Amino acid sequence: MTNKLILLALFVCSMILMSYKYDKKKKVVFFGDSITEAGVNPGGYIRLIDTIIQKEGLSNNYELIGAGISGNKVYDLYLRLEKDVLEKNPDIVVIYIGVNDVWHKMNGGTGTDYDKFGKFYDAVVNKIKATGAKIIVATPAAIGERTDNSNQQDGDLNLYCNWIRKYASDNSLQLVDLRAGLMEYNLKNNHENKERGILTSDRVHLNPTGQQFVADAMWNEIKKIK
Repeated sequence: MTNKLILLALFVCSMILMSYKYDKKKKVVFFGDSITEAGVNPGGYIRLIDTIIQKEGLSNNYELIGAGISGNKVYDLYLRLEKDVLEKNPDIVVIYIGVNDVWHKMNGGTGTDYDKFGKFYDAVVNKIKATGAKIIVATPAAIGERTDNSNQQDGDLNLYCNWIRKYASDNSLQLVDLRAGLMEYNLKNNHENKERGILTSDRVHLNPTGQQFVADAMWNEIKKIK
């Protein structure tokens, strides 16, 4: 083969590889608990993100995968990380966990101690990082929607959310601060100081307005990743 033919073959191969690179959909895995499990259902936040993507003409750019299981805490995510996330070879992983780690301390007598929460969270992030996937982390939004700090587990939930915020900052991770967003939204819209019914149906799980709220917040961070 002449040098010209060799160069031509290399050029064609490079064009094919570049085309593959730019045409390949970004695979986004949403990793979490029952809120994420419900996110793949009609009206769920993952389905709503897909609707936004379609409206923006980006359907060929993204593949969305839900990996949520009801009742999960951070150590559950660690135990099923390989099968439910890493084997899917994601480009982006959204970690949305923490509410059960706090809520279940009173609702069922379980939960996750503060120090163990951080250790498992860090282990999950490091395993994902090792694959080269981008990571977005989200704070758990609510265990009650009252705006006067009278929800029974506000203090504990805020403590865990503050840990996630600091961890994201220290490790240069994108953050979807759903806790701060919900509190701001409720101050504007929860004038009767209700414990549920503004963005949640039962103090924790999202109602239709809450699903759209989370979808918009998640998409605002996902679309930043090029």
